Amino acid sequence: MPDNDSMHPLELVILGCGTSSGVPVIGCHCRVCVSSDPRNKRTRSSVLIRTNGRNILIDTSTDLRIQSLTNGVERIDGVLFTHPHADHIHGIDELRAFNHVQGAAIPCFGSDYTIKRIRIMFDYIFNDNAGNGWKPNLTTNVVDSPFELFKLHVMPVEISHGSASIFGYRINDVAYITDCSMIPERSFADLKGVKILILGALRFKPHPTHFSVQQALDASARISPERTILTHLSHSLDYTRDNPSLPAGIEFAYDGMRIEA
Repeated sequence: MPDNDSMHPLELVILGCGTSSGVPVIGCHCRVCVSSDPRNKRTRSSVLIRTNGRNILIDTSTDLRIQSLTNGVERIDGVLFTHPHADHIHGIDELRAFNHVQGAAIPCFGSDYTIKRIRIMFDYIFNDNAGNGWKPNLTTNVVDSPFELFKLHVMPVEISHGSASIFGYRINDVAYITDCSMIPERSFADLKGVKILILGALRFKPHPTHFSVQQALDASARISPERTILTHLSHSLDYTRDNPSLPAGIEFAYDGMRIEA
């Protein structure tokens, strides 16, 4: 648990709350994909944490450029990576624009596996070949235990994404847990006392590598936060129709949503 000295106010911005295909899905004409409700338009999942004049990004989604322009994000001071799937990392090249504005390297954090995969998949960023041209200036940091970042207490929380072990993050009393199919017992202990929980819930129907809405509701009931926001939503979830049916204290995320913590 963080001590009082590390409990700084946070503003969270849901940059994207969609699943890997985004919503609308290419070629789909279902009710959600053709919906006129802007809360049914979902870019790939990511969240921005603002505190102490710093911006911390969780995952570089495929849609990072448009997310940044839409939400007026002009600075990224650090990146926390949950896992190395395409929808969570393929926007990494967009970080070079922030390097240009800031004139400094951006530190990136993740598990040993995630950092190794990023360094392999985007080797042009990390090699010394001057012929690669303008590329992001990043440092990579392997984490497996709580650490301090810009006076915030950051705790990696191990979760299961199908057969893979990946990270969620607890930042002070806020937890961001996406792409989750199971929360181990030790991680429920790490989440004790969380006030705001942002939790993946792909669809109503069960899925092998993601929580369904009911599984997310069950996990939320056990963690017992003051507020739960469901993210990583597929096109089978209709904000207009389905959000009002959720229990009190639980709601669907939408792109651009702002949360004070």
